[in-house]
Amino acid sequence: MSLLTDTPARQMLCASNQMATDLEEVQFTVQEGPCITAAETGEQTHLTDWNAGARQWPLFTAGFREKHPDVQGVHAFPLWFGDYVLGSVDVATRVPGGLTGDAIEQATEAVDAVAQALLPAQQMLLEEDEYPPWEPAGVLRAHWSDTHCAIGVVAVKEEINTDDALALMRAQAFATGRTLAEITADILRT
Repeated sequence: MSLLTDTPARQMLCASNQMATDLEEVQFTVQEGPCITAAETGEQTHLTDWNAGARQWPLFTAGFREKHPDVQGVHAFPLWFGDYVLGSVDVATRVPGGLTGDAIEQATEAVDAVAQALLPAQQMLLEEDEYPPWEPAGVLRAHWSDTHCAIGVVAVKEEINTDDALALMRAQAFATGRTLAEITADILRT
């Protein structure tokens, strides 16, 4: 589950297991994938044809399929509140063909309930200096604060703007097969 912010980046709020964490981490690193498309368009995005997915999101598809070749479908749902998209939720499945129509309907209802529950917390999440106290804590810390600090370090060191610093970090993550969170940790250790 990811929350939109006033920056081009989304912020992960939670992941239910390692596969969900990997799903979000790959999208966070390469800045493309079903969750990002759902948040940008406000429409559900269903990936069950990996060849088509490779054409639409080549970096995401390659990175995620390498880690989880058994996943058959990824379904992304925007978190709507009225006319405003708060974020998005991904659901990955190992079932051939992805989720059924009934399961998609149930997921849509669940995501709508989550959006209602998150609305009161949205402003607090965006204004707090600390990352949310949710799990997995290390990944969330990387998404909420550490990555932003590392971007500043790279921008100053390389004498470039912050957008270019983030692009440089993402390129390094993709080139090395590591996550953006791992690249961030390396930068902040030095």
